[in-house]
Amino acid sequence: MTFFNSIFPLLSVTLTGLLFAGTSAVANDPPGMTMATAATNYLNSLSDEHKAITTFDFDDAERVNWHFIPRDRLGLGLWDLDGKALTNAETLVATGLTTAGYQTSLEVRSLEEVLYLFESGDEAERRKKRHPHRYYISIFGDPAQDAVWGWRFEGHHLSLNYTVKGGEILSSTPEFFGANPGLIDAGPGRSLRVLGRREDLARAILKAASPGDEKKLRLSTEAPKDIRGAGAAQPEIDEPEGLAFARMNPEQQKLMKDLIGEYLAAMPASVVAKRTKEIHNAGIDNVHFAWRGGSEINEPHHYVVQGPTFVIEYNNTQNQANHVHSIWRSLGGDFNIPR
Repeated sequence: MTFFNSIFPLLSVTLTGLLFAGTSAVANDPPGMTMATAATNYLNSLSDEHKAITTFDFDDAERVNWHFIPRDRLGLGLWDLDGKALTNAETLVATGLTTAGYQTSLEVRSLEEVLYLFESGDEAERRKKRHPHRYYISIFGDPAQDAVWGWRFEGHHLSLNYTVKGGEILSSTPEFFGANPGLIDAGPGRSLRVLGRREDLARAILKAASPGDEKKLRLSTEAPKDIRGAGAAQPEIDEPEGLAFARMNPEQQKLMKDLIGEYLAAMPASVVAKRTKEIHNAGIDNVHFAWRGGSEINEPHHYVVQGPTFVIEYNNTQNQANHVHSIWRSLGGDFNIPR
């Protein structure tokens, strides 16, 4: 049996198991209230010991201690939960995402099974490091009170961070999705490319450029090794580089809107509305696109989409350009903290 033939049944089981862990719907309240209800239900289903592990003061330094690497984390891991507690944990995660975004998060988590089987070394140590339930929930403040509070869902290649007050989601950044492998290909109908459109749409913008515009938007044939500001509380940025939306041809402008939309598609409607309004008010003409690296699939590459209010950064350089890091950050300030 080949590696890929062995992987796909396992991925199917993993995704099905996660989906049926339970994501029962929460009442159709304002989004912040939906999150608060889900968080309260989650906390109420925990033992006192587990509740102490998963909760922090709102102003605890841990709130901004985010990262996407497979490291030890504070908070309560999904692999410590079962039954109603696990159901409620998954329901909380789902409130921070659309149906498509939640599915993407499951696919990201399922890739841990691939890494578990693919990597060498002691089996127990590999399983400790690579597991689709090695993801942690942290609650900052009291979601049952009408005060500002926050929560995080995080593990390898996922970091979702929210700040909430009343019915409003005040902040939803940093928002990180990654994928390793970026592509698993076992033939027609048996492939998985979790974040593929984030690459394809961006490359199409590059390919649609005139020779003169390609020189403006393709800044280097070498790609940086990773995104900037990994683990930093606020984004690290330079002045916008590359080609401005206002200078793009109609095909590129459509592709740019589609690319931004692809990132927005993971987030709840209220977050999308807020981000879209900010982009519109600041002027989409001021959004820039910059590419570094090779122009073909499996050539290391990196791109940045930057406007006055946000920055998207994407990197695919590791493992023969089959290992994706992508992030949306707020230039007003992540975690609802002004920059």
